[in-house]
Amino acid sequence: MSTHSESLGRPLRAGVIGLGWAGQQHMAAYDALPGVELVAIAGMEDGPRAELGEQYGLTRLHRDWKDLVAEGDLDLVSVAVPTFLHAPIAVGALEAGLHVLSEKPIARTAAEAQTMVDAAHRAGRVLEVAFNHRRRGDIEALKAAIDGGQIGRPYHARAIWLRRAGIPALGSWFTNREMAGGGPLIDIGVHVLDYALHLFGEPRVQAVSAVTHAELGNRGRGGSTGSVKQNVDSAYEVEDLASLLLRLEGGGSIVIETSWAAYRPAGDEFGITLYGTEGGADLRVVDYAPSGELTIFTGEGEQSEDITVTADPGRGHLAVVETFLEHVADPANWSNWDGSLALDRARVIDAAYESARIGAEVRLSPATNADGATAATTEGA
Repeated sequence: MSTHSESLGRPLRAGVIGLGWAGQQHMAAYDALPGVELVAIAGMEDGPRAELGEQYGLTRLHRDWKDLVAEGDLDLVSVAVPTFLHAPIAVGALEAGLHVLSEKPIARTAAEAQTMVDAAHRAGRVLEVAFNHRRRGDIEALKAAIDGGQIGRPYHARAIWLRRAGIPALGSWFTNREMAGGGPLIDIGVHVLDYALHLFGEPRVQAVSAVTHAELGNRGRGGSTGSVKQNVDSAYEVEDLASLLLRLEGGGSIVIETSWAAYRPAGDEFGITLYGTEGGADLRVVDYAPSGELTIFTGEGEQSEDITVTADPGRGHLAVVETFLEHVADPANWSNWDGSLALDRARVIDAAYESARIGAEVRLSPATNADGATAATTEGA
């Protein structure tokens, strides 16, 4: 990071588009890290915009993201807005020559995500997506155990993020299919998909079989007690629970379950149970605990050698932003950070929604169609 800022003769200049919780995580990171300066923010909410401007000593406060980009002297921006705005804002910023760090999911569909990746290629700029859960200390500790050979070759896992009553806000953009792209699968399930594939070593997903259910939100049940801005008075148009079976190249498999609302123990729970040829692992995080309960299972037969791992909390968004800045500081490798990993996640989610729609497995081709959408065939329809 310092190399690039020193070559410019000044710190990198950052802007943040979006004033909610995620945008504030990016602001705090830019404010805390060396070699970068937070200089501008943009968002529709007048009160929060003024308050955050005062908090960070900013004078460049914009209602419209286009005005922030048009000022022309930024190096990079974070995009932390509703999902339907990710692609147009990211493409606009990339075309203006800015590096972009977007919140998850990358976009509503793989086709939209492809436009962002293509824009990064044309601009020769970095495009990354904030998968902050893989930067948790417990996930990193589990990854280190796998990479160190403690469980052998992982071959199956069940990964979850489940809520009792956690629909972000009934009637908001979150529950509008056109604006959000889907429900818990694309919102919190994308984190589960990301950390599961990350722990497996990024195998290619060959096929997806999925089901989705909308049994509670459409009856006004399961709403979060928190409030979300930009209420659009939408009908409940998305799922409140999804279950996926992923078939992986090399023979592995992952089951993913995610819900915004379900009759289960109260609160949030996410984690992964993983089975390997020489051992296994179980990670459970309840109500966003800074460090979850991580156990590594080893031994032979009835002779168990189970290990309880106490992990550091990790650095979340701070680590995500720091890595983004490190990549921006390495111009020779900008083309390696083009959003392709997040695009792959979008292709899997597209395939999952299609599988649920047709009631059959959807196979993913390594290639994509001309429009960037998943090249897939279906079986069993």
